[in-house]
Formats: sequence, structure tokens, C-alpha cells
Amino acid sequence: MSYAELQVTTHFSFLRGASSAQELFETAKQLGIDAIGVVDRNSLAGIVRALEASRATGLRLVVGCRLDLADGMSVLVYPMDRAAYSRLTRLITLGKSRGGKNNCILHWDDIVAYAEGMIGILVPDLPDATCAAQLRKMAELFGDRAYVSLCLRRRPNDQLRLHEISNMATRFKVRTVVTNDVLFHEPGRRQLQDIVTCIRHNTTIDDVGFERERHADRYLKPPEEMARLFPRYAQALARTLEIVRRCKFSLEELTYQYPEEAIVPGKDAQGSLEHYVWECAPDRYPEGLPPDVLKTVRHELDLIRTMKYAPYFLTVFSIVRFARSQGILCQGRGSAANSAVCYILGITSIDPSTNDLLFERFVSQERDEPPDIDVDFEHERREEVIQWIYKTYTKDKAALCATVTRYRAKGAIRDVGKALGLPEDVIKALSSGMWSWSEEVPDRNIRELNLNPNARRLALTLKLAQQLMGAPRHLGQHPGGFVLTHDRLDDLVPIEPATMKDRQIIEWDKDDVEALKFMKVDVLALGMLTCMAKAFDLIREHKGEDLDLSTIEQEDAATYAMIRKADTLGTFQIESRAQMAMLPRLKPHTFYDLVVQVAIVRPGPIQGDMVHPYLRRREGKEPVEYPTPELEAVLGKTLGVPLFQESAMRVAMVCAGFTGGEADQLRKSMATFKFTGGVSRFKDKLVSGMVKNGYSPEFAEKTFSQLEGFGSYGFPESHAASFALIAYASNYIKCHYPDVFCAALLNSQPMGFYAPAQIVGDAIKHDVEVRPVCVNRSRWDCTLERIGGSDRHAVRLGFRQVKGLAVGDAARIVAARMNNPFASVDDMWRRSSVPTEALVQLAEADAFLPSLKLERRDALWAIKALRDEPLPLFAAAAEREATAIAEQQEPEVALRQMTDGHNVIEDYSHIGLTLRQHPVAFLREDLSARNIISCAEAMNARDGRWAYTAGLVLVRQKPGSAKGVMFITIEDETGPANIVVWPTLFEKRRRIVLGSSMMAINGRIQREGEVVHLVAQQLFDLSGDLVGLADRDTEFRLPAGRGDEFAHGGAGPDSRDRPKPVVPRDMFVPDLHIETLKVKSRNFH
Repeated sequence: MSYAELQVTTHFSFLRGASSAQELFETAKQLGIDAIGVVDRNSLAGIVRALEASRATGLRLVVGCRLDLADGMSVLVYPMDRAAYSRLTRLITLGKSRGGKNNCILHWDDIVAYAEGMIGILVPDLPDATCAAQLRKMAELFGDRAYVSLCLRRRPNDQLRLHEISNMATRFKVRTVVTNDVLFHEPGRRQLQDIVTCIRHNTTIDDVGFERERHADRYLKPPEEMARLFPRYAQALARTLEIVRRCKFSLEELTYQYPEEAIVPGKDAQGSLEHYVWECAPDRYPEGLPPDVLKTVRHELDLIRTMKYAPYFLTVFSIVRFARSQGILCQGRGSAANSAVCYILGITSIDPSTNDLLFERFVSQERDEPPDIDVDFEHERREEVIQWIYKTYTKDKAALCATVTRYRAKGAIRDVGKALGLPEDVIKALSSGMWSWSEEVPDRNIRELNLNPNARRLALTLKLAQQLMGAPRHLGQHPGGFVLTHDRLDDLVPIEPATMKDRQIIEWDKDDVEALKFMKVDVLALGMLTCMAKAFDLIREHKGEDLDLSTIEQEDAATYAMIRKADTLGTFQIESRAQMAMLPRLKPHTFYDLVVQVAIVRPGPIQGDMVHPYLRRREGKEPVEYPTPELEAVLGKTLGVPLFQESAMRVAMVCAGFTGGEADQLRKSMATFKFTGGVSRFKDKLVSGMVKNGYSPEFAEKTFSQLEGFGSYGFPESHAASFALIAYASNYIKCHYPDVFCAALLNSQPMGFYAPAQIVGDAIKHDVEVRPVCVNRSRWDCTLERIGGSDRHAVRLGFRQVKGLAVGDAARIVAARMNNPFASVDDMWRRSSVPTEALVQLAEADAFLPSLKLERRDALWAIKALRDEPLPLFAAAAEREATAIAEQQEPEVALRQMTDGHNVIEDYSHIGLTLRQHPVAFLREDLSARNIISCAEAMNARDGRWAYTAGLVLVRQKPGSAKGVMFITIEDETGPANIVVWPTLFEKRRRIVLGSSMMAINGRIQREGEVVHLVAQQLFDLSGDLVGLADRDTEFRLPAGRGDEFAHGGAGPDSRDRPKPVVPRDMFVPDLHIETLKVKSRNFH
């Protein structure tokens, strides 16, 4: 008995199916099913995953889609050939364009227009008049390609229903075919399928009613079982294979063609590329190309010609050239930085004459994969670049890739708990107590939350949430991965409008695009480039110097001295706890040291046991030995330790005889978490190859174990070098222009590792004067104000720091005071015409104090006294009345002013930082009475001493490579302290670690060189101590920077969050941006 299941819904139908394509195909193969027809609803988002599952199992995939029509019908359609597939993708695109994001609106007339070459299967519910009318339409449109589904619904008289549908089909000459409407791969997934139905309908399992499936039969069944269930319909069963034979189309037929680019008149794409390379070469090498670089360039151009990649390079060159013409800072990174051509064209910044690059890491003839050039742009101005791409290539041929937003632990707990009807406080307690999830959640963790792990619904929530983790919830848009095509893009893949205006996305993500070998241009956003651009502007305006990334002084001793002290808060890449701990040990003196620093604090080198050998050799504590000169040539710069992907590739090629293609396969297996463990299959070849070439078996095994560590994460040297350039530039600015760096960093938020409070605190420690938000002196961005007659500048906090203040209201305030500063609250209100809500926000931020000398409460009282102007009709009468009767002056009210502690809490609440005393300073007397010392004292204590300290919790990190160790940074008025929490203590005090705003730690000091940690033995929650500061029962929450993984839910956005729309402050529109308003300087200084 042979059978193909033609109606399979995967979890890419988004909260309809409960199983992945991989699970469905593997199960189908075990059951002896011949083929699978994937028909997700109104979407092809999961079809490439189905293709990969098909490749892995050898089971035939029939490409299809279920179209739910607005006028009532549901039709399964299957393209029979390539042309029909394009009609299907255009049809879905049409429906998405009408329905908007995550919706598809199609009618029968649309099917009529696009049905040529497709097989159609009607999915009726009842054999009634509606079904008859639909069958008539199917027969007229599809002819011999029309079928009707026979599917058990498990209702009373089910066999009679099938009989009547079959008779009706015979009457209209439409053939029957058996389907099973599969929603999950095995019976055990029934509960999860019910839960995703509840989530989709925003209801609970108790109230979902008949929206859920009425029976548990929606799983894959073997052919014999299907024959038993449909004994009277042998022909309908056989027609499943008939449809498989008729549907000859395969996704493997999709041929991608990149758009033709020939910018130079009279030359093709390759000629244009070579023209620009030789034209741009003098900009990079004024004295002529060095012989080795010239040889490299010719080799690269030959390979680009062979692989026909010239149009792709021209596209990226055009994008970068446009950005620079608009003054937008940009820089290429990733494996593209291995290319001399990219360097000469200005796409990347890594000079091949001074860096030993490996072009095969970027483009390889053996690999036959499209190149991937990532270019970072200022995050506030990237939208200009994106819209230029749409305008240049048209929306018919350009769209962003999708990203698949998947369930993670917290989102899965919340949605499943809600569907099972758990109380909101229980759901909140469960989700807030989750850091990450392995195989199971220990009962002790549940009991710590005062919950009963044996409660049925609670246990079921945890079980089903774990099954839901990793399932797609909805499509988002890729940060900037563009797919460009020669012909219409919707001939290849459906396109839908993005949530953000003037953007559109395809239904496939970057992995799908790579699987089909499409070329992708990555237009990415980098906050530090925005910071650098703003810093260079401030330096030009206030310091009279013209700097950019290329003209910054190289190898500056003062900058490296600052880096060696780990004084890198706010800078790029080397600001995290782990990086700061490594800097005093690695002691960078040169740019290449910085490249190593960027790459070494990664899971790959750590798990490969490369960090400690490298540091010991660098410090002279361990000899550097190379068994052969060939290995010294490869690993000389990294002291015999293969820190980079390129190093691993070269070791495999030089020492073990790998070809370039095999070395690249090794690299691919090290490249990303998807291939964890994939390096191991190269072990025999690598070890035997090295032994054959004269290396000892022990050395070969050790080399392999180091490379295997890359299974989690390996860093390309070219990528590290690109990031090191920006890291050095940001540190140079911080070292020589700390005032500029502080202002530029604040003006580029949100970005980076730390919150504004830590950025400002660090600037003050560097002798930068920081001035408060002021209604008469602040602009939207933070600005610099000259200090007296000196050449020093203070940082004036901008209106952007005021929570809730709209950029439009800030613009009106700045424009209104151009000629004269505001004299009072009333004067400001009348001249600026901003709503009183904006005035309240400024008053709560204490912005009336610096120039109008109004404390918070006084300013709020003055705002309450504001009166609207009288209507013109009554103005004259009001004036006569005013002359006849002396105006009653409102008596002055002496308000009790806030305490200093209360003001500090209000500062954090409304501008995210304070320029007053640190909150912990107000508690110092009480803390000292409890023998709690300051953070500075603790960090200066000798090795092994016990210390008891406390502070506000700034950062909590639990790196995957740290084997469960939690790293916490706390801060008091004397500075930060670094805390280490071992897994056993973390599990015992999970609630304190994850929930405290202020924490006390008793532990032992651990010193390693200049790196100091307090290893916690006891933890105490002191969050309650902060409540008294505000003279009220208010919870104090320190605004968290992005480095606090707990406060921000770990890596990536919450799985339930929709992509956020762009707000004005995230975009730069030259004609409207507030910073382009020319305001007389006397009003600011």
C-alpha cells in the first residue's frame, strides 16, 4: 500500500501546526509515507525548511499552500511547474498587500486569475448547497486538475458525510482524494496543538470551545492505517500518488539571477568593477600598489570574473558610495574584510598590505557559495540608505529578508500559562524566575517561588512551554539583509508589507536564502558609528579639528595606556565585564593586540582552551614552540595558538593537507551554533594528516581539541580587525576628548552595554563637568558648553534624556527661545505652545531649576496655575473688569521641598540618572553600622580577604561558556565592584540574584594581577532600603543598560514583541531634524 499525505500544516502556519517540518518528514519516513505535501495557510514561509527536511530524509516534498478565501472557500493549491509556482507566489503577494502585516485577503476571482498550471483540492466541511456551488466553480476553473478532499472530521455520521461528498464530486466530475489534515507528527503533540489554538484566539483552554480540534486524529498515520480508515475509497487513496506524479515542480528548480550592474558606460559589470578598482587604488595607495597587494587584487578579480560576482561587488560599492555622499559613516566587516578589492573600493578598512588576509575565507571557487558582504551604517541614518536601495532597484526587485521570531523560555511560559488559565501573578513569578532552560526546571526552583511543582496545571505549563520553545511565533524583518533580483522578486518568494512604513519583506529568512544560494546584501546598523559621527561633528564644531576614522592618530600610547587599565566603559567591543577583566592581563600595546583582544573573549577560544596558553606565552611564563617552520609561519602572530577561523583553516591546509574546499568545510562547521559538534567528523582526517606530515599524535590531538572548541563560536580575523578599528577609534575619542565622547554616546542611545547613568558617572570621574537639563539651554541632543574663558567644555544634558518628552515639543521649545530665553513657566507655555503635559515632564525632570530657579514642586505648582487666554469676544470685557477691580493676586504658597534622597529617586525616574549624590551615599551611615564596606574598599582589599559590601545592581551576565557562573557588577558612591556567583549559590538565591535592585554580598576577594573579583558566599536583598529615600512606599528600579541580560530578557527581543515602529528620534531627516536648527549661541553659553 502506497500513500502520500498531501495536507500537512507545519508550525510555520504560526500557531496552527504544532510540529516542525523536520519532525514531520522524519516521522513520515519511519511510517512508510511516500511524499509530503506541505500546505501552510496563505504562506510559503516554511517551505524552505520543508525542502531541507526533504533533502535530509530523501522523502519527496510537494510544494503547496492552503488558501483561505475571504468569500468562504478553502482551497489547497499545488504548482505543477515553475511558471505555476511563480503565479502562486504572486497570488500570495497580492493577498498580503491587501491584508497588511501577518494577514492575507484573497477572493475566488484572484484564484481564477492565477490558477493556470496548479492542481486545486477543495476542502469542504459539509455536503451542502455551498459545497455544490464550490465544486461547480472548481470544475469550471481547474478542469481535470480539480479534486475534492475526503477527510474524517470524527463527527456523527462521518461516513455518510464522506459518501455524500463523493457522490456530489461525481455529479460535478471532480475527483476525490484522501487527506488527513495533519497538524502534528505524533499523538503526543495534541495538547500543544490545543494550546497554540488558545494562544491564537487569545483565550484559555476552559473557554476555547469548538475552536480547538474536536478529536486527536490530526497526526501522521501509516498507509495501512489510512487504508483501514477509508476502505471504500481505494481510488481516492491512490490519487494521492497521482497528484505527486503530476506535481513535477521542485524548489531546486528556482534559479536566482542577480541584477545586472554596469555603471561605467560601454563596459559590462566586470569591466566596470575593474575600472573602479584601478580608479580608487591611488586613494588607498598614493605611492602605488605594493607588489604583493597588486598580485592579490589580480587574483581576486580573476576569481570574481570566474564566479560572475562583479554585479554584487558593484551593488555594495554603489551603496557605500551613496552613504558617503550623504555624510553617513559606514564600514564593511565580516569575511569581506579579507578582500583587497573591498579595501580599495572603500567598502572595508583592513589594509591587505599590513594584515595577513585569506581571500578564500570570503570567496572560494570550490565552495560555490555567494559572497556575503556586511556593511555597518550609523543606526540613526540607515533608513536613508534602505530607502535609496528601494528607489534604485524598485520594490518589484528588492526586499528585506524576514527573521523568524521564535518562542524562548519567558515568552513560552507566559503564553502557555495564560492559555492554561494560570493566575497572572503565578505566570509573572514563573517567567521572572527563568534565566534559561535546559532539559527540565528543577522542583526546588519552583518551590523557591512559593509554588507547588506537583500542581497539575503548573506542571503541564512547564512541560508544554518546553515543547513550544523554538517554535515560530511570527515573522519580523531582518535588520538589513536585502535580496535583490534581476527579474521580479515575487516570482521567487511571496512579499509582504512590513510593519514599518515604506518597507517590504520576503517570507524567507537568511537561512532560507542561503539554502537556495541567493545573494544577500547586508545593510546593518551600528550604534557606535552613530556615536563616532556625532563625536567628529562635535570636535569640528567645538575643538576646531577635522577628524574621521581614517585620520585618527594610529598607535597612540595614551590610548593604549587607558585600554590596559580597562578604562573602557562605553567604548566599542571591549566594554563588557569579561573584556574589562581580560584587558589588564593581555595588556594591548598595538593594533594587532586589540584584534586579539576583540576575538579572544569569545566562547570559541575559551572552550578550545586557547586563552590561558596565549596569555602565559604572552607573559613569558610558557615557551612558544613550533614543531615545524610551516606552523610558525601560520601561527607566529598568535604565539602558536589558533585563535581565528583563518588560523584554523591554514593549520588544516598546511599541516594536514586539507584542500581549500575542505578547510572551508571545517570553517563552516565552526562558524555558528547550528553546527555545534560538526567539527568532530574532521578529526580522523586532521589527525592522520598531521601525523603523516611529521607531527606527533599528541600534538595533533591537542590541535584538534583546540579547533573543536570553535564548535560553539569561532571569530574570523578579518571581522575582529574591522571591529578593532572602531574599538580603537572609540577609545581614542574617550581618551583625548572625554567630554565629546560622553555627549556623543548619550546622543546615540539606545546602544552599547551601559545605561546613561553609568556613562555620565564615568565621564564625571574623567573630570568632565556635566550640567543638568535646562529649559533655556538644552537642545534635543546633549551639547558642549565652554567653561568660562578656558578651552574646556561641559556637557549639557539634552531634552532627549527627559522620559516621555516628544521630539516635536522639544523642537518648539528650542525655536521659541531663539531670540530671548524664557522668563517664567507661563512665558514658556505661551511662547512655545507646547502642551502642559510636556511642561510637566520637564518639571519632573527638574529642568526649570537651572535657569528659572524653580524646584520640582514649585514648577509643577506653577504649571497647575496656568490659565488659557480668554476668547476674543470677551477680551475687551475682561480688560474693563480688570481696570475696575483690582486683580486678586494668588497668594504665594510655600511648598515643602523634596529631600535630597527623594530628588535622587525622581532624577532616576525621569531622566534615568542623577547629578546629585549616589543613592547608596544616603544609606552609608546605616550600611557602616552593619559592617558593610564600600565597593572601593572591597576592590582594594588583599587577595583572600573576606569582604562584606553592597551596591546597586548594574549588570548581570551568565555567559554560556562560563559553565553556569553568574557575573554581577554592583556600584555605590565609590565605584563599581565585580561579583562572581557560583552555580550552587545562584540556585539557592535565584530570586535575590535576578530580582534585587540593591544587593549585599559577603564573600572572599580573588586577585589575579590587576583583575579583582569578590567571590560571593552569601547574598542579601537590600532593595527595601532604597524605598525610604523617596519618603514613600515606591519601588526603586535602576534604569538598566543593555549589558544587564536579565533586565533585557537575555539575547534578542522578547518573543512576544512585535517589531517596533520607527519613532522620530530614531531617524535622521535633514530638513526636519532638530539639530539643524540654528540657534544663537548666546542663548546656550
